Amino acid sequence: MRGEVAVLGAGMHPWGKWGRNFVEYGVAAARAALTDAGLDWRDIGSVVGANTVRGGYPGYVAGATFAKALGWQGARVTSVYAACASGAQAVDTARTQLLSGLADVVLVVGADAAPKGFFRPAGGDRADDPDWLRFRVLGATNPVYFGLYARRRMAVHGDTPDDFAQVKVKNAAMGALNPNARYRKRVTAEEVAASAVVADPLRLLDICATSDGGAALVLSSLEFARRHGHADPVRIRAVSTVTPRYPNTVLDLPDIATDSAVAVDPPGATFRVSIARAAYEEAGVGPEDLSLAEVYDLSTALELQWYEDLGLCGEGEGVKLLRDGATALGGRIPVNASGGLASFGEAVPAQAMAQVCELAWQLRGEAGVRQVAGARVGISANQGLFGHGSAVIAVR
Repeated sequence: MRGEVAVLGAGMHPWGKWGRNFVEYGVAAARAALTDAGLDWRDIGSVVGANTVRGGYPGYVAGATFAKALGWQGARVTSVYAACASGAQAVDTARTQLLSGLADVVLVVGADAAPKGFFRPAGGDRADDPDWLRFRVLGATNPVYFGLYARRRMAVHGDTPDDFAQVKVKNAAMGALNPNARYRKRVTAEEVAASAVVADPLRLLDICATSDGGAALVLSSLEFARRHGHADPVRIRAVSTVTPRYPNTVLDLPDIATDSAVAVDPPGATFRVSIARAAYEEAGVGPEDLSLAEVYDLSTALELQWYEDLGLCGEGEGVKLLRDGATALGGRIPVNASGGLASFGEAVPAQAMAQVCELAWQLRGEAGVRQVAGARVGISANQGLFGHGSAVIAVR
């Protein structure tokens, strides 16, 4: 273990389609996190903002944008971008500043005002951008990738469209309990099956939406936490931001090709497995120690894959874990007790932060009707474009 930092505050702006500037969502989340921490904005020594490339100039310098909106007060400022892993990168940057002594308390903020419909690359011709290339050369939009991954699970493990639908049923039931979720309505497997086909075998309700929203955390050194009356705070024990290893034999979006496994022996684990392993090793815990997990369910099929990648079950056993009720509220290892992206949608710079907010509330016992009983250890996991790993382990 490399050292822990305290989570003093967590705050969110509810997800939805609000039609306002992303800065409003981030400021609202930041103020909520400060209130939760019992601190004033002037107490903050550093601000780390997770960027949104769709926000123009303010989006590319999110740290300063949020600091200005809250009121210039001289704090350090950092802006980071790692696509969907931006929130975890921001948390890791804050943790580094705290453990190095550069700051005693750091505000981490991410927010987005996403376009309608599924994401596409930013405008213009950029032949050096693999994300742009997969759209233009392969026609592989995000839903196409999700569909291909679902097809792989069907071919390799025998998963079925009904199995995928049950993930949505589970997450919608938990999202219905979360006041910050965009979608707060339970659904049935029949409703999933009746929704429009987007990328066979996935239907509209199998794939997460794009959303507006914001999330923020107030992190501090343990000494600062004790001085300010937080004797037993939730603590971040590990942050994993690892990259893949060649040959990458199971392609991750937006890759088109990888080094040949004919010439190089495959690594012992896939990229997503390595993300979790690095977090477990740093934290000194294993999957058997977890109370809950928040994972990146861009699609229902991808959530099942995370069960296996996190070591919650063996390879190909994700469906059995789901069907046994282990990942539902009240089960052995609830996954996405928040409702996940199925209930929130993607607000890219905020979503990895939102996962940590949920871990903090659960570990404090403050999650209300969606509370995981006796929660002591939680993990969040996702990944960003171009090989950005993202996992956070929090403990109480």
